[in-house]
Amino acid sequence: MEDPISGFRQRSGSGIVKRVRLENFMCHSSLQIELGDWVNFITGQNGSGKSAILTALCVAFGCRAKGTQRASTLKDFIKTGCSYAVVHVELKNQGEDAFKPEIYGDVIVIERRISGTATTTVLKDQQGKKVASRKEDLRELVEHFNIDVENPCVIMSQDKSREFLHSGNDKDKFKFFFKATLLQQVEDLLQNIEKQLEKANVVVAELEGSIRPIERELNELQEKIKNMEHVEEISQQAKQLKKKLAWAWVYDVDKQLAEQNARIGKLKDRIPLCQAKIDRQIGQVAKLRECFALKKSEIAHMMKKTSEIRRMKDELQQTLALATKEKLKLEEEYGRKFNQIQKMMNYVRSLQQQVQDTQEQHAKNTQAEESEIAEKLKELQNEVASIESMLARLKEEENALSECMQQTNSEIKQINEMIQNYDMKHREISNTIRELQRNQTNKVTAFGGDRVISLLRTIERYHQRFQSPPIGPIGAHLTLNNGDVWAVAVEHAIGRLLNAFIVTNHKDSLLLRTCAREANYSDLQIIIYDFSLPRLNIPPHMLPQTRHPTTLSLLHSEIHTVLNVLVDMGNVERQVLVRDYDAGKAIVFDQRVSNLKEVYTLDGSRMFSRGSVQTVLPPNKRVRTGRLCSSYDDQINELKRQGLSVQEEAQQCRRRKRDVEEKLQDLQENLRNVKRRCANADRDLTSKRLAIQDFDNAYEAGTSSASTVDELYQEISKVQVEIQERKMSLETFQVRIGEAEAKTNDLKASFENLSESAKGDIDAFEEAEREMMEIEQNLCSAEEEKAHYEGVMKNRVLKDIQDAEKHHQELENLREESSRKASILCPESEIIALGDWDGSTPEQLSAQVTRLNQRLERESQRYTESIDELRMSYENKERKILSKQKRNRAFREKLNVSSSLYNALLVL
Repeated sequence: MEDPISGFRQRSGSGIVKRVRLENFMCHSSLQIELGDWVNFITGQNGSGKSAILTALCVAFGCRAKGTQRASTLKDFIKTGCSYAVVHVELKNQGEDAFKPEIYGDVIVIERRISGTATTTVLKDQQGKKVASRKEDLRELVEHFNIDVENPCVIMSQDKSREFLHSGNDKDKFKFFFKATLLQQVEDLLQNIEKQLEKANVVVAELEGSIRPIERELNELQEKIKNMEHVEEISQQAKQLKKKLAWAWVYDVDKQLAEQNARIGKLKDRIPLCQAKIDRQIGQVAKLRECFALKKSEIAHMMKKTSEIRRMKDELQQTLALATKEKLKLEEEYGRKFNQIQKMMNYVRSLQQQVQDTQEQHAKNTQAEESEIAEKLKELQNEVASIESMLARLKEEENALSECMQQTNSEIKQINEMIQNYDMKHREISNTIRELQRNQTNKVTAFGGDRVISLLRTIERYHQRFQSPPIGPIGAHLTLNNGDVWAVAVEHAIGRLLNAFIVTNHKDSLLLRTCAREANYSDLQIIIYDFSLPRLNIPPHMLPQTRHPTTLSLLHSEIHTVLNVLVDMGNVERQVLVRDYDAGKAIVFDQRVSNLKEVYTLDGSRMFSRGSVQTVLPPNKRVRTGRLCSSYDDQINELKRQGLSVQEEAQQCRRRKRDVEEKLQDLQENLRNVKRRCANADRDLTSKRLAIQDFDNAYEAGTSSASTVDELYQEISKVQVEIQERKMSLETFQVRIGEAEAKTNDLKASFENLSESAKGDIDAFEEAEREMMEIEQNLCSAEEEKAHYEGVMKNRVLKDIQDAEKHHQELENLREESSRKASILCPESEIIALGDWDGSTPEQLSAQVTRLNQRLERESQRYTESIDELRMSYENKERKILSKQKRNRAFREKLNVSSSLYNALLVL
């Protein structure tokens, strides 16, 4: 099939169909074909979709569905089973006939999308960017390229071919030819042109006639202008005075500026006086602080000494209390033993009486009954002894099992605590690994987490409002010179500054604080420092004289302001790093190196000396370490190994817990069995004892044998021996009581002597505390006085200067504004050219201008309009007439040309 559209644009290269792409259109799911610049043939079997391509071109160029004679609505072109169809046509747009090449470029893309409810047409440029979507834009395009898809000579469908070939009427064929060759359109256009030319002749004639009244008005205005020239001279004088008046205001402001400069100079002369008072108070405060520190150190030393005395005093007092308590206890024991001896003597007398009674009763009992009862009683007693032995053994076994269960429960509790500790440690390791991995991706997150990222984004949005962009976080701009060996020590030394931001002035500090609140970073540390200061050069004699490195020597930063802040705020040049405690002790406590503030060891321990006080602090567990390391891989791998080890330990604890729990269950079962056996033995023992009690009751009446009398005699002898022993013990207690009383008296004397000797040290300590409080009060007074002078400097001296400078700035703005307004009237050079200034004030010049304006008003009362208005009106009307005359001549020339062309067309 020949490309009928391409044939019309071969020379210019514009309007040629370059590419056609169909999607879900008629029988095509997805089709894309490239067309050449000349003749294109598309071949295929019937029903393969050749006509669908031609129909797609008609649809793309704006043809209606019925115009294609293939469907009644556009949605009928959508392939069965699909919800939309797309026709994509690309046209070349090159050469002289290109359509808006500055907008579309070398290629115009027409994309028509058809759905079940709507259809849209979009025109795109060569980049695929949407340019237009209205039907009028598509109509303008096809009219520019003269693409008439409804013209059979451009596109002849199968139905139109069939209609043309089978028509036998010559008149119909001529109409078809007349329409297809556009002759019908030409005839309509010629008739329309004839009507438009007739209307244009009438309009041009009316326009030419409308100019004459304006010409008469111009002549009248020329006469009025001549009469107003005298008034114009007066007006020129008034204008000249107005120019002088405008610049007079400027010169008046200059005079005020000179006076204000003199006042500012006097105010600034007050600054050195006030600053001298502030410096004097600062020196006094520093001196008092030094005295306060010395007194505090002295009190600490005295406190150490008095604390030892207090400790000895407390120990002596405690010993005295114990001795007194022991004496009272011995006296109480002596009384108790004496009472026991009296009771035992009464008991002996009662036994002697019982012997006499027993001997009298013994004669009355029979020998046979005593023998039988004694034999049965002995048998029961043997059984009771056996049961008691078994019960004691069971009790011991029960106690052993209970103790074992208690130990097992304690072991389970201990294992649970170990498991919880291991789990918590594993979570901490996992969190640390995730944090290190996040820091490995973005180093900035190590110094503030997600909050600092949000803050940096907020700063980026407001960066134009900062005088200088903030620097931070400080840790993100630091690296270590000697690898990661000293990373822990350095982070303990400057850890509090790593998250801080640096700004150049107070205004930027307030703006950064606002950004921090917006980023939900409430505890941001902001340091104000002058960015213009060069890198600080510290002389060698001001550095610690040691071979060990300082914190400053290990740090590197591309921004010198960061290092300056660390020196001024962190004293990093005075912090020395050592490998162990012994090396730090030698530097701080033994050698007492000059210019040294503190020492940090590899593990983060801090060592410093203040006067005679020596301090060693362990590593701060809250300080995050590892943030300055150059590589996180080693840390992550080490933490992973630790995590695996901790998991293995936790698993072992869990296995051990299961074994111990099984053991506990066995012990509980054994304990239940033992308790059951104990209960059975206890019941047997109770029954046997009841039987013995019955025999005893029966035997009691007839048993008062001689053995009982012997036993009573033996009991009496035994008690009498014990009484003698207790009497001897009582004498021993009397000796101990005497010794305890002597010891108590000695301790009281020692306590009184120690209190008397410690009184001087305690009084000296209290006097030192009073002096320290007095120094502290003086220090507070000096600081208040310093704050007072600083307030005077800030609220009065500097405020007056700020107010004066503000007024000076307002005068400068007023001068600039007055100069700008005066320059609108005339440049200053024009005033200078008039001669020396006569010194007239603005008020005087204003009065002269008023008088001239009154005279000008009297002279111009005869005319309702000023000469400027008349001239402006004359110029406007003159411009209008000239413009209209030029326009009418152009209309007449175009009309004559159009008439000539129309006549030529009629001849053709």
